[in-house]
Amino acid sequence: MSDDWTRQFPGLSRLDPALREVLLRESTLVSVPEGAVIFGPHTKPESLLLLLDGRVRVQQLSESGREIVLYRVEAGESCVMTTACLLAHEEYSAEGLAETAVRAAAIPRAVFDGLVAASVEFRTFIFTAYARRMADLFLVIEEIAFQRLDIRLAQKLVELARGTGQIRATHQQMAAELGTAREVVSRLLGEFQRRGWIARSRGVVALTDIPGIEALAAQDQAWQRSRPA
Repeated sequence: MSDDWTRQFPGLSRLDPALREVLLRESTLVSVPEGAVIFGPHTKPESLLLLLDGRVRVQQLSESGREIVLYRVEAGESCVMTTACLLAHEEYSAEGLAETAVRAAAIPRAVFDGLVAASVEFRTFIFTAYARRMADLFLVIEEIAFQRLDIRLAQKLVELARGTGQIRATHQQMAAELGTAREVVSRLLGEFQRRGWIARSRGVVALTDIPGIEALAAQDQAWQRSRPA
């Protein structure tokens, strides 16, 4: 079928045809504008969203008001926090924001529960995605706890530039990406600018020496090898 969105998710192609028909019939295609809050703390999910287009940022806010970006959900992926909350019947502890306009398939809770119970293939799809994202989250924890912040900032600048050579983000937004304070990011960016690697203007960081930034970002492997066991 031309409208069979399950083709974007290889794990769903192995579903029994009858169960896939149920999934297609009972799910709803939804659109969310850029900047919208998709879910927030202390609310319970009513459906699992499988992203067809766009990007969602999942972040957590501490009691002190500091933000940290946990992960992003891209087209062809699902949100592991939503999966966890559906399975445990718990409320969200973080929020999901649409970084771009988003189109998604919403699988109602009852359909989700039924397929988890009835289909080995659907369970495999759900728990494989869950396991991969949990591994990513452990990596975030390791980076915050052990990796040098200047290296992490260099890596984040290269990542967020996405080949354009510039990042449109405030110092506070970049601090949220790294799980640190805005003042720390401002100090490091000032050092990067002194070295000629970047140029700063209001809300924009331009990479003026990409090889220099990439060289610092690449120090991660050497630094990891030098850590004591």
